[in-house]
Amino acid sequence: MSPSVPSHPSKTFRRALLALAPLALLLAAAAPPAASPDPANRADVVLRSAEAAPAPAVPKWAIAIHGGAGTMPKDIPESEKQAYLGSLSKALTLGRDVLARGGTSLDAVEAVVRFLEDDPLFNAGKGAVYTHEGTHELDAAIMDGRTLACGSVAALKTVKNPIALARLVMEKSPHVFLVGDGAEAFATAMKVERVDPHYFDTPKRWQQLQEALKKEKEQKDRDTVGAVALDQHGNLAAATSTGGLTNKRFGRLGDVPVIGAGTYANNRTCAVSATGIGEEFIKHTVSHDISALMEYSGLTLQQAADRVIHQKLKPGDGGVIGVAHDGSIALVFNSEGMYRGAADANGRFEVAIW
Repeated sequence: MSPSVPSHPSKTFRRALLALAPLALLLAAAAPPAASPDPANRADVVLRSAEAAPAPAVPKWAIAIHGGAGTMPKDIPESEKQAYLGSLSKALTLGRDVLARGGTSLDAVEAVVRFLEDDPLFNAGKGAVYTHEGTHELDAAIMDGRTLACGSVAALKTVKNPIALARLVMEKSPHVFLVGDGAEAFATAMKVERVDPHYFDTPKRWQQLQEALKKEKEQKDRDTVGAVALDQHGNLAAATSTGGLTNKRFGRLGDVPVIGAGTYANNRTCAVSATGIGEEFIKHTVSHDISALMEYSGLTLQQAADRVIHQKLKPGDGGVIGVAHDGSIALVFNSEGMYRGAADANGRFEVAIW
């Protein structure tokens, strides 16, 4: 009889299987893993995706400044030319830095105008021209394009920085325009810096007065200073300051403190600061007219400024600086020259006279 076959593995067979189990585990561990994406390829995909992503937008801001317009002979001494260009460059850098770090357009234009008021080269603050009586009377205005709030001061005699007082009128009073003794009284209440009236004296301006007295006619000084800006928050502002006309009489005021003539800002359109023969800028409400042409006729800032300066005003009347809500800049004048500068977030930075 043949031996029967057991129905279950023998003990010997089971022992053999158990002995082979560790070897199977080792072989499984040593085997290459199932196909998976190459880590290098994954990194490459991520890199390509990052390269394809659009670069973050540079925050938009822009600024333009002026130091007056008028007859400026191109044969002035090189040292004088460089002095003006150097001062404009410092002022423009000051305003640029405020805007680049996220500061407001109001802070930027005030800082620029304060700087120019302290520079005797320009007809504002320290370098203000003389009246017929041999005194100084200073005017300034500032406007917030976001709210249309504005402040103006005129006929100041002891306020070191008129633009600072103009801003206080805008922000700390219910009024828009303060003049003469009333403005001085407000300056006392606001505790702004005051100076002796002779602080504003400079030999250059005194000589201009003597020449004007000999001729007994007004000198068309246009050394007004101003700044306009768009900040990263989308708000516009304008500021202007002046000492007026040499040999001026009878409490004469020009366009600078007149909102809509020499100074205007509106977030819907633009910010404008003017310089030139004030009476003409008042007659044509130049700053507001440029804004209105943009708002009602759809003109660009450059087109509107060109139309007003070159078609409505007479040659030699002066010029304007402007910044639009889209960051575009216009520097337009019909006089021989205009001290000016412009900068923006795209790297533009320039100053010029002619």
